[in-house]
Amino acid sequence: MKRTVRIGVDVGGTFTDLLLHDPARGLTWPGKLPTTPDAPNEAITAGITRLLAETGTPAGAVAAVVHGTTLVTNTLLERTGAVVGLLTTSGFRDTLEMAREIRFDTTDLLARPAEPLVPRHLCRGVGGRIGADGTELEPLDEAGVLAEVADLLERGVEAVAVAFLHSYRDGRHERRVRELLARAHPGLPVTLSSAVAPVLGEYERASTACLNAYVQPLMSRYLDALRDDLGAMGIDAPLHIVLSSGGITTVEDAKEFPVRLLESGPAAGAIAAAAVARRLGESDVLSFDMGGTTAKIAVVSGGEPRRKHDFEAGRVDKFKPGSGLPVRLTVVDMIEIGSGGGSIAAPDPLGLLKVGPRSAGSVPGPVAYGRGGERPTVTDADLVLGYLDPAAFLGGEMRLRTAEVHKAVDRDVAEPLGLDRVGAASGIVEVATASMAAAARMHLSEQGRDPAAFALVAFGGAGPVHAYGLAKQLKIRRIVVPMRAGVMSAYGFLVAAPTVDQARSLPSALSEVDHARVATAYEEMSAQALAVLRPEKPEEVRFRRSADLRYLGQGSEIEVALPDGELDLDHLHAAFEQAYRATFGRSLGGPAEVVNWRLSAQLPGHDVSLACEPLDGDPRRGTREVWIPGHGWLRASVWDRYRLRPGAEITGPAVFEERESSCCFGPECRIRVDDDLTLLVEFEPAMA
Repeated sequence: MKRTVRIGVDVGGTFTDLLLHDPARGLTWPGKLPTTPDAPNEAITAGITRLLAETGTPAGAVAAVVHGTTLVTNTLLERTGAVVGLLTTSGFRDTLEMAREIRFDTTDLLARPAEPLVPRHLCRGVGGRIGADGTELEPLDEAGVLAEVADLLERGVEAVAVAFLHSYRDGRHERRVRELLARAHPGLPVTLSSAVAPVLGEYERASTACLNAYVQPLMSRYLDALRDDLGAMGIDAPLHIVLSSGGITTVEDAKEFPVRLLESGPAAGAIAAAAVARRLGESDVLSFDMGGTTAKIAVVSGGEPRRKHDFEAGRVDKFKPGSGLPVRLTVVDMIEIGSGGGSIAAPDPLGLLKVGPRSAGSVPGPVAYGRGGERPTVTDADLVLGYLDPAAFLGGEMRLRTAEVHKAVDRDVAEPLGLDRVGAASGIVEVATASMAAAARMHLSEQGRDPAAFALVAFGGAGPVHAYGLAKQLKIRRIVVPMRAGVMSAYGFLVAAPTVDQARSLPSALSEVDHARVATAYEEMSAQALAVLRPEKPEEVRFRRSADLRYLGQGSEIEVALPDGELDLDHLHAAFEQAYRATFGRSLGGPAEVVNWRLSAQLPGHDVSLACEPLDGDPRRGTREVWIPGHGWLRASVWDRYRLRPGAEITGPAVFEERESSCCFGPECRIRVDDDLTLLVEFEPAMA
């Protein structure tokens, strides 16, 4: 049997989204069902079983399953990971406690940093020292290593992180620790900072290693169990995992470096938006992914999402840098807001309406779902305002409880605030939209960008529902709602390219770069990347080189792309000054230094069409009253997206419904149906 089918699976906080693609049959088929938070595997296997049955696909025809998960993030936020012990250089056991030795908010006397993942009594210093130039100043105390680890294990440690001083320059001592522990304690998970983040920055490197060790046992068990479940279903195909950078990797690599999955689900949404932007020829789009728990916003320029090489996990305050745990890894640059369909709305002690960050999740879920939720959410407000059809949600499989929603909104929001039901519901939506708009403005202002210059690509179960209101607040004049918008993160999994990102720190003045050492570093990084990718055709691998530079004396770097061929330092300096000027509006013109050399190795991604043949029949479903921001109640036409014809043009107010989502646009909007049934929405200039 020829294997042609690939399945993307995104486990979110509220729903598990799936997408099956079979190019041999020209078939793209979505699936969506509530997440099973206590056992994510159950929703995955149930969803895949259903997809195979609905499409008449035998399990043996599946060529690959591509999966992304929030398990790493949830484990960190809930602090349910392994008990970790840290081995570090003697005299440096307080690195995690000291952190950066600054307060993340100097105006808040009660501000507290995020608690280190490893308490001080489980941080142990051992003898041995590597110098800043990579030479051995003191041999490793192997007996001390074994004694400290033996004591840590008696204290309940389940995984060990190793972060020695200057191991980014030479990791021989860390590698020796791994050899010793492999013999003395077989099966003990060991994370080396020189393997997971071989870059300058003692605290950041140690923090990354500790987080990797913290989630490694759980993720190993989870991925092994998922692979076993797929095998039991008859799916004997590779399981690929989505990285925070938007690429995909193997299960083995994901088990060794699970920290790289920290933002895997959200990253896939930005990758999907980039694919849509490239197809439409849009140079600058804002990716707006609103699910049941959170909303994610990312910038896509030139057909690629913006990426960065550091990240803060588990922030005490989401909008305050420095309040989380630093992680050195490549991630898609985005901002995440606790405003999803399941975000709970309630007055605060001052009588002000607040929406989120608490979420009803999938269990118990919004009141409308009838799964035990009692507190009104954004989804419940959407139902009150007419955005959702209670009989058509999830294709009619989950009938929404209108009466219960009305009672909850009245009891918990309308009556305490002295509002009527519609005023309360519209207030919930307005507060959620304003929160997302403020986050988007802040994210774009940090990059010197104007929201009005972007098109908005809206997806996720709730993204299309709120795209119109968000676009109005941001003064965006063009909205794109792809077909299958409700499962676009799963689509992002299918179009993502297998990718390996590597970095090496070789700090030196630009004028003193050791070309031989740089060449050796790139050879090593290329070999490691190829070992993970295992390409059938090595010539298909696309290598991209870059370097992190700064002016001498500065503490932060700017990434600069390197051209193919031999290293030209004059060209690199000129490119750095140009990048610096583009970022800060001026350049300093002084000597520069290079800190990190980077390599990204990537195989070609997959071209997956979201198009589907329109169903026969009249696409009109009638009309209904809908609350339109800025207009009040209007009678809107209601359309079945599956029956719309390419080229159709519709004037708002209009509602468009599909199984996984719906969207509503006001009277100032003109909607055109593209060839693949994507909705292209334009605001009339005179009315926007």
